[in-house]
Amino acid sequence: MTSQTAFDTIESAQEFLGLLREAVEEAKQTAETDIFEEDSKTARQMDALRLVLYKLEKLEQHLKVSGRLLNDLRTLRRLLLEERSEPDSVQQAFQVPA
Repeated sequence: MTSQTAFDTIESAQEFLGLLREAVEEAKQTAETDIFEEDSKTARQMDALRLVLYKLEKLEQHLKVSGRLLNDLRTLRRLLLEERSEPDSVQQAFQVPA
């Protein structure tokens, strides 16, 4: 008996990335709010908050790229497994003449 994980399929990995992107966006909003409310923060704390925001932005970029890569992989899987039915005109365009 095999156990299911969050990454058994491309679609489940995409769903996980979506949830992670939401969490990163929430964390960014919190960090931005903390930066603008700099009343009682030391310079060191402000630097740390700016670094947190920078790292979250980088993570957000990586997640977007990962999402695009998963989309590409899903499309390629469908093409390889012939899950996607192509219109006749497209199929004819790629056929080698006899």
